[in-house]
Amino acid sequence: MSQSYDRGLIEDFGRWREFTAGMWAWVFHKFTGWVLIGYLFTHIAVLSTSMQGAATFNDTIGGLEGLALVRLMEVGLLAVAVFHILNGVRLLFVDLGVGLESQDKSFYASLVLTGVIVVASVPTFVSGAF
Repeated sequence: MSQSYDRGLIEDFGRWREFTAGMWAWVFHKFTGWVLIGYLFTHIAVLSTSMQGAATFNDTIGGLEGLALVRLMEVGLLAVAVFHILNGVRLLFVDLGVGLESQDKSFYASLVLTGVIVVASVPTFVSGAF
């Protein structure tokens, strides 16, 4: 027969204060993965307008590119994709046994490098939108 165990409070929302860099890396990696999956469905929906003809597709792309909100969301997408890639490479090295002692530093480095790449790319993404 099964026994019941008192596991205490399951949802303690104050726990996030105790997260270490490794836990934040895991949370951000999962979050960015889900955002990329959501973007994939949006991307497919926009591309599916090409089935209705080139004019419809061009109108859709032109309309989306003209919106400042879409341009800002593209910057967010870049940030999500760059972080996910850099953290994935970091995890690959950790799985290979390289840099096990400096996982926190490599996580912070991936955050900083993501920020640098995104900030450097902002002028390209928002040019002509405002």
